[in-house]
Formats: sequence, structure tokens, C-alpha cells
Amino acid sequence: MVMDAEAAARVLVVDDDTSVRDVVRRYLQRAGYAVELAGDGETALRLHAERKPDLVVLDLMLPGVGGLEVCRRLRERGEVPVVMLTALGEESDRVVGLEQGADDYVVKPFSPRELVLRVASILRRARTSQPAEGEVLTDGALRLDLDARRGTLDGGELALTGREFDLLVFLLRHPGRAFSRAELLEQVWGWSFGDHSTVTVHMRRLREKVEPDPARPVRINTVWGVGYRYDPVR
Repeated sequence: MVMDAEAAARVLVVDDDTSVRDVVRRYLQRAGYAVELAGDGETALRLHAERKPDLVVLDLMLPGVGGLEVCRRLRERGEVPVVMLTALGEESDRVVGLEQGADDYVVKPFSPRELVLRVASILRRARTSQPAEGEVLTDGALRLDLDARRGTLDGGELALTGREFDLLVFLLRHPGRAFSRAELLEQVWGWSFGDHSTVTVHMRRLREKVEPDPARPVRINTVWGVGYRYDPVR
């Protein structure tokens, strides 16, 4: 069973395979979640607008509006966490999902118990990472308002996903320290397991948003053989 805080959460499961939807629904309900089901992208987008789920489990391969497009549209609407389901084995396919804003992915065939653990981990992280009231982090022209979950650079709005925002907050709180991908996965995602390429993709996306030249970063630097380090510019 999940903790009470997560038990009240609403999860939207989107998959065109009836058997997959049913299995995922039963495991999530057994863990205490309220579950909505959708078999295609259009229905998923409608249910998201109507029910405002706390998390979406989203199949990559959907009829009509595909999973990547659904994920992109969800990101335009807000910060709902997304766990992508994919039957594709190539890393490039998984990376595309992360680049569209998915928080995590699970490759089919998957363990329903593992999926429930991923869902619980993401929701727990979202609900326990509340900032101190009025807390703002700054580094030169970079400003993160933790109450509003809003980032700006040189006065302009940064289009950050929820996970990108959390990762940048963590880096600003630990300047000058090198972290491995495994450490970042545990500290920011709350996972003791998972594909380290998740971290790599998010770091690349952050560099594209906060670095003047992402190919020559000055803030988010690679520490060869270790991972990444945030170097303040102030």
C-alpha cells in the first residue's frame, strides 16, 4: 500500500490495449489510487481537462493523437507528472519521450508493481518538496521563485517542466559540488533505480534554456568520470 498522501491521488491511465489498462488499473487501485482510463489521445486530453489528474501513465503508441503529442500538449497545460509506457526498445525512442517532458518511462513488458513504485515515488517527491515560504534562489540574472515555481533569466520567462525546475533548484542549492547521475536520480527523482539517460536528457534541456552557449556551458558543467557540477556565475 502507498502512503495516505499518495492514496488520495488521481491517476489517468492512457493505453489502447484494454488488457494493459485493466492490469494497470487493478494494481493502482489496489495501492489506493483513484484511476481514470482512456484508450486514445483525444480522450486522454479531454479527461485531463475535466478531471485534473495528479499523474498520467501514458502509452507512447496511441491511435489518432500519439503519445508524444499528448505529452507535449499536457506540458503546455501545466506540470502534471507523466510516466511514459513504451514497447520500443531503442534508447533514442525513450529519449524522445523525456525530451517531450515525460518524467519517467517504463518499457513493455513491464512489472505492474514496478510501475506502482514509480508512480508512488514521483507523487511523493512532488508532495514533500514544498519550499520555505517566499523562498527565491538567484544566480546572476537567473531567478527561481519556489512558491510560484517560476524561473526567469534576464527577466524573461523560462519554459521549465516540473522536473527541470526541481533539478535546477537542487543544483542551485548545492553549488560547486559534483554529483553523479545516480545521485541526482535519487536526490531529484527520488529513485534508487532507473536509467541514467533520464538525467542526461534533462541536463541537456536545462543547458539549452539557461546557458548562453549550450555547447560551452558556464553554469552546468560536466565532471568527467563523475557527473555534473553547478558553477554559479555571480
